[in-house]
Amino acid sequence: MSLIGRIIVILFAFCAACLAGGTIVTFAILFPELSAMDTGIVNPDAINILIGFGFIFFSGFALIPALIVVVITESFDIRSVLAYALGGGVVGLACYLGLIPYDTTTMTFDGIVRRHLEVVTGAGIIAGLIYWVIAGRNAGAWKQSRRLPQPDAAGKL
Repeated sequence: MSLIGRIIVILFAFCAACLAGGTIVTFAILFPELSAMDTGIVNPDAINILIGFGFIFFSGFALIPALIVVVITESFDIRSVLAYALGGGVVGLACYLGLIPYDTTTMTFDGIVRRHLEVVTGAGIIAGLIYWVIAGRNAGAWKQSRRLPQPDAAGKL
């Protein structure tokens, strides 16, 4: 039963982390537009829609790499905040490089924009930290068995 509860916590933490990562990517992409003085106030409904699309985009591309990080950290009981930050950064990097064309003849990625790479990797780090706050601090705790108190020789608990 504790495994089912842990899976629910992991799914909730993944959704929260993807929402944070998608929000960061959305605002980082919109920052040049938001910082221009002549554009005026941005419609909050448009921002909400863009954050929703950022969440869907981030969670769709990050699902498999994040699942690999979650399985590794849960199986080896890794609870370090640094491990989740690095894992999130690697997941963000994998998401970005998954979108960039790869030239097999020169063995290089074509068209990497450094700012976009930094934004997505930074969003992955923040998402990893959000995941750690919700679920990573107790990684592997579901494997520990709960022992009932045993009576001693006198029959007392």
